[in-house]
Amino acid sequence: MRRQIMMAWTLSLMMGSVCHAEDITIRFNGTTAKVEQQAKDSVSVEVNGAHVSVVSTYQTHKLTVLMSGKSEDGQLILKTAGKAKVKMKGLTLTSQEGAPIWLKNKKKVEITAAKGTENTLTIAACNDTANHKAAVIWAKDKVKFSGTGTLNVLAKGDGCKGIRCKDDITIEELTLNVETTGNNLGEDTTRMMGFGGPPANFSFDDLPEEAKAQMEEMRQRFEEMRENGEFPMGGFGGPRGEFNDTTRRGGFMGGFGRPQFEGNDSIQGGFPPQGEGGMMPPGGGFGGKRKYISTAKGIKSLGQVIVNSGNVTVKTSSSGAEGIEGKEGVDFNSGNVHVTAVDDAINANAPIEFDGAYVVAISTTNDAVDANLAGAFFMPFGNQQQHEQQDPAIIITDGTVFAWSQAGAPEEGLDCDFSPIAISGGRVFSVGAGMGDMPSVPTTYTAKQPTALLIGIDISENQPIHLYDPKGKLLDTITVPFSLQRCSSLLSISMFEMGNTYTVKTKNYEKTFTLNENFTIVR
Repeated sequence: MRRQIMMAWTLSLMMGSVCHAEDITIRFNGTTAKVEQQAKDSVSVEVNGAHVSVVSTYQTHKLTVLMSGKSEDGQLILKTAGKAKVKMKGLTLTSQEGAPIWLKNKKKVEITAAKGTENTLTIAACNDTANHKAAVIWAKDKVKFSGTGTLNVLAKGDGCKGIRCKDDITIEELTLNVETTGNNLGEDTTRMMGFGGPPANFSFDDLPEEAKAQMEEMRQRFEEMRENGEFPMGGFGGPRGEFNDTTRRGGFMGGFGRPQFEGNDSIQGGFPPQGEGGMMPPGGGFGGKRKYISTAKGIKSLGQVIVNSGNVTVKTSSSGAEGIEGKEGVDFNSGNVHVTAVDDAINANAPIEFDGAYVVAISTTNDAVDANLAGAFFMPFGNQQQHEQQDPAIIITDGTVFAWSQAGAPEEGLDCDFSPIAISGGRVFSVGAGMGDMPSVPTTYTAKQPTALLIGIDISENQPIHLYDPKGKLLDTITVPFSLQRCSSLLSISMFEMGNTYTVKTKNYEKTFTLNENFTIVR
């Protein structure tokens, strides 16, 4: 009898420990939602049609919410004091206005797709951005995406993002497909971003007097530095004098990267002057960007974006719509990631790290991968001590990194402005025009794995790019889904060995080069 009592008591404990496996179950059915609530202490639920609001004051218990069914006008608003988990099992949920999943969380929430299930979340409009969150999934604190199912995130309205989080975003195992098809809600013509030049309809007369004075002071200082020879002959991005190319004159005040071609194709360096006044091109300048209002970005985090595993696809289709943006950095540790964006495919105001994932980043009008370190000022031909002290902004240690910009000059495949790129392993192939013909690059110090910069390579749409070893053995083949002529490409693979000679062949290009240094420029 005592044994039976003990077994019953143990079973009771076991059942008690899992009784909150699904604290809240929500089944959407058209214009209604049926809610079953197991956890009632510290949890309140309100239902209005297919709109469900859950408030949990649990501090230690991890609240779990299971959602399934279908609705064309539904929403979950989840406000939690502690951790929570939202599980989707065959869910198709559309919100006509505002985020279909709105997380007012103070601690991490995990969003998971059940094994073998396909789940789709859609936002139709983001007109009331002041009172509704303009994203398919909006999170106040950390959010983690997991599970072995599929989650489709579709943002259809103008100004609608796919996923937006005010803290870190972590992705594991999940097959996550994010697509935004709306336009941005406008363009802010009163601001210049970073080193960027003005938008096309901007007038410098519109600037405040203080800003005009600051810009004039900068102009005078740049002119003094140029006259004193404080810049290399090629300016920022232009080739330095040691290249001994008499058709190239470069120069800091000649522009910032984009070459100016004349009848004889002589490169005068930098962005071409705009008109007789020599103004920088609209929206260009030092490679700056327009400031858009409520853009249709794919994934945006004010913290970090971390991909540890899974399959992630992101696609955007409008101006200013970046694919993946992590303000405090982006880390690709494993998994497969494919991003196609009109603006930057991958962007951060901090280092972007590739540690083992297979990543394809494609931009149609901007940089494929863009890392911006505040205060960074890197000169590609500075002294060794400067190179050793300069923090890299793009760090590649393993995996595959294909970074391809279709835009042409001055946009790049891998762009980190005045910070170096660090490559110590992996398979790397970038495509972009770069600043002039010198894009963001590693140095001999930061290229731990031998790396070549191919200047003037021709890329043909879907045509193979072959790499051969010294004996003519094929080492690698890559195809790019667009054409770009006379571009710059960074190439690095683990089979590279110092002192060996390699050959790159495309449909209209062939170049044989020897890796004499860890970072070798090939013209």
